[in-house]
Amino acid sequence: MPSHIIFLHGASSSGKSTIARALQARIERPFWHISIDHLRDAGVLPMERFRNNDFRWADARATVFDGFHAALAACADAGNDLILEHILDTDGWQADLTRLLELHNVLFVAVHCPLDLLETREAARRDRPAGSTRKDFGTIHVGRRYDLELQTLDGVDHNVDRILAAWRSRKRNSDFSAP
Repeated sequence: MPSHIIFLHGASSSGKSTIARALQARIERPFWHISIDHLRDAGVLPMERFRNNDFRWADARATVFDGFHAALAACADAGNDLILEHILDTDGWQADLTRLLELHNVLFVAVHCPLDLLETREAARRDRPAGSTRKDFGTIHVGRRYDLELQTLDGVDHNVDRILAAWRSRKRNSDFSAP
């Protein structure tokens, strides 16, 4: 039986986490809310050692994300439904995830946010490299086909309503849909 995956894709600071938490609180099945930030914040990754330059993030990044992607597939393969928030900012990640999640029902959702608001949020958070949201803004949605596109400014409740309607419809026509 395929698992359900609601994949929230948007720039850093676009509101994916806020939408995911609200969605998880309202959806009628027990979806896991998962992101790489959860691993970072839970202490799974030795972030202090990366910050102190004991380890180089550039050397570890590829294997960290390969493991994260494989773990997502393992969770879904075990029958868990997922609300995934992620940024496909590296060549090959979408192809890898499409392959890893091909047996599952993926609703691919774009989360758009105006650049000025992204930059304000990024500055307030202080947990991202300065300028990362600007880089994401200009690249991550280019050439992608989504099942649903949201605007952060429309509000969390409105966006959750739209996700629930799309998820319940079971109509899929995104980059993650079966050919």
